[in-house]
Amino acid sequence: MQQRTRKERRFDETERDLPDLSGRVSTATVAPTTLDRFWSVLSYLGKKNPLPRPITASDTVWLLDNTAYRDAKTGLWEAEYVAAMFSQHSSSAIIDAVSAIADKIDLDECDPARGTHVKALYGGKSLLKLGPSGHNGISSEVKKLHGGKDGEVVPTVARVPEGANGLLEMKTFHAEAEGWGVISDVDDTIKVTQTSDPIGILRTTFIEPPEPVPGMPELYKHIHALIKPTSSWFYLSASPYNLYPFLREFREDHYPHGTIILRDSSWMSVRGLLTTLTLGTEDYKVDRMEKIHSWLPKRKMICVGDSTQSDPEAYGEIYRRFPQWVKAILIRKVEDIAAIGIEAKNEPERFEKAFEDVPRDVWHVFSDPDTCKKLIDDVVSKH
Repeated sequence: MQQRTRKERRFDETERDLPDLSGRVSTATVAPTTLDRFWSVLSYLGKKNPLPRPITASDTVWLLDNTAYRDAKTGLWEAEYVAAMFSQHSSSAIIDAVSAIADKIDLDECDPARGTHVKALYGGKSLLKLGPSGHNGISSEVKKLHGGKDGEVVPTVARVPEGANGLLEMKTFHAEAEGWGVISDVDDTIKVTQTSDPIGILRTTFIEPPEPVPGMPELYKHIHALIKPTSSWFYLSASPYNLYPFLREFREDHYPHGTIILRDSSWMSVRGLLTTLTLGTEDYKVDRMEKIHSWLPKRKMICVGDSTQSDPEAYGEIYRRFPQWVKAILIRKVEDIAAIGIEAKNEPERFEKAFEDVPRDVWHVFSDPDTCKKLIDDVVSKH
């Protein structure tokens, strides 16, 4: 279905017109030094990089909010820490990329800070070393944590030289092992996108002020009040990490606090940006939900998505793998067919196939979010 949508909307033609930076050499205003090239090469080693460089005053650092969980064997807290690191100075290749999209999108003009590490203080006292970052400027690793209580939110603050900027403070939510949790899609589930046109996707993703889907903030507020303040929330999106500040602000304005999980990709691969947003989303989401299950296998999860991409298929698959874990699946039927592309996305046969072997009282397709409140009430009281 994703391939059919891309074919009907001529995604391939649009992508061919976008610049490909993969084979281009960065020609920043200040030419890269031999040492810069050395660090860039080492960044391909990822975590095995023996000589990561520290954050400098000319770098940008984003620390991403996360969720801590107790290790099943030791009972001690741990959490996956994700940091994104970029240079504040743009290369001409990046500027060319933005110009080539001809004012249709507006992105931060930042090169990844490859092979870089940053130090941070968890709870104001425990020193963590995050990184080194890979070639996309992103680092991801599980850290052991000292202290923390069920339901507690503990800040972690980056230690950077004066001049470095970014999202220098993150929040770690300590999730108790049992209880409820929510996994939510973003585009067309809680944030209005409602387009399958390639340029429309770029526009609604990057430059238009984000709007919540009508009724969804009220539904999430209802769920949050019902299931407990110590419940875990996860926002799962196929967007690249460059959108994190934008999505975090949107979440803070409209929805309960939670961990935003994004793809390990960078917008430097501009030509492949639309592919990242529109292809392989089912496998990606199933993989990330398996990771969440490994953190919190005793939770009771409510999964919320929409009909525009592969949420029904992904949630159906995760139920079949962990039937005791998923207690409810809510799928918002996006009904502006002209905008989303293929009518088959909303056909009953599509949902029946996606939820094969999933009990009928577990999954629900809705148009009005208000109708879901009673459904959630019943699910929570039942379990």
